[in-house]
Amino acid sequence: MKRLAVLLFSEEGLGWGRLLFSTFLITLIGCSTNQSAEEKAQASADSAAACIADGMPSRAAAIRQTTSGPALGTGTTTGMVWVPGGNFLMGADEFVDARPVHPVSVKGFWMDEHEVTNAEFARFVAATGYKTIAERPLNPADYPGVPAEQLVPGSAVFTPPSQKVSLENPLRWWQYVKGASWLHPYGPSSTLKGHETEPVVHVSYEDALAYANWAGKRLPTEAEWEFAAQGGKGNRTYYWGTELKPNGKWVANIYQGSFPDHNTSEDGFTGVAPVKSFAPNPYGLYDMDGNVWEWCQDFYRPDYYAKLVKDNPKGPSDSYDPDEPGAVKRVQRGGSFLCSDEYCIRYKAGSRGKGEVTSGSNNLGFRCVRDK
Repeated sequence: MKRLAVLLFSEEGLGWGRLLFSTFLITLIGCSTNQSAEEKAQASADSAAACIADGMPSRAAAIRQTTSGPALGTGTTTGMVWVPGGNFLMGADEFVDARPVHPVSVKGFWMDEHEVTNAEFARFVAATGYKTIAERPLNPADYPGVPAEQLVPGSAVFTPPSQKVSLENPLRWWQYVKGASWLHPYGPSSTLKGHETEPVVHVSYEDALAYANWAGKRLPTEAEWEFAAQGGKGNRTYYWGTELKPNGKWVANIYQGSFPDHNTSEDGFTGVAPVKSFAPNPYGLYDMDGNVWEWCQDFYRPDYYAKLVKDNPKGPSDSYDPDEPGAVKRVQRGGSFLCSDEYCIRYKAGSRGKGEVTSGSNNLGFRCVRDK
């Protein structure tokens, strides 16, 4: 991984902007060598790009110096809705790592009615002084041969190309942007002014966990998230129903048009939408489809569903992704504004995403839950 980062830096015209993608390139290489025929077919079905179920590249896994933040929150249920416990069918036969569809029972819990917003995350930072991983310096010792001045904090930003490109290389539309973070979503010159009610982005799993601890809450299990997203309506094609556009209307913030070069914005948004821009589900939860991916507390393993844990499953005891065996990954759910039937179809009901725990991007956020 480090050697590949050095090679990336040495190539003319690439420079520091490719640091983020050193591990992601390894992921792509792994896709072509370690997958079964069925897994390769699934990758092709998900999108025209290999292994893009998680939809974003990984940040350098060497950044580990994080704190959970003091638990200063009150644990209030203000802004949360009660999700009753019950039985449901979890998973989706359409996706290899979401098979088999199986019965699961979860207890009732409180859930944030929408993703954590910039304004809410700002209150956490003001109270604790927390620095997200995207804001922290990179350690030159982890990148021998790379000039220290090129190791600049930042995060992944979706940057559409000017024309249609092959979907086989995500580097054509993802860039590691110097200075990008939750506070500056598109780079140093961008701010949160006017975007206070949008979901906070560029948050890693560790950042989301720190916020949840401070707020007296926790991150949802994957089973809780899917149960809540179904809204008591059962296992369907989409969490909102069986039709992509009920009554001819877009009901979630996903991608329309030619990916990645031309978003027609038929749903009203090119990027992240303010929370509550679309109607809630029957439980009163907003944006369980699209807008931003959401972290869950479960470790990711593609074979976990085969164990058929039925009673309040909390995920496996460790992480394993055959595409990137050395990375620690957690489950992500719901898809984002970059998902469509043309690319990254894992916004569909029952599907799963995955992300390395220190990674963030401008289409990744979270919401919290609280026990009764």
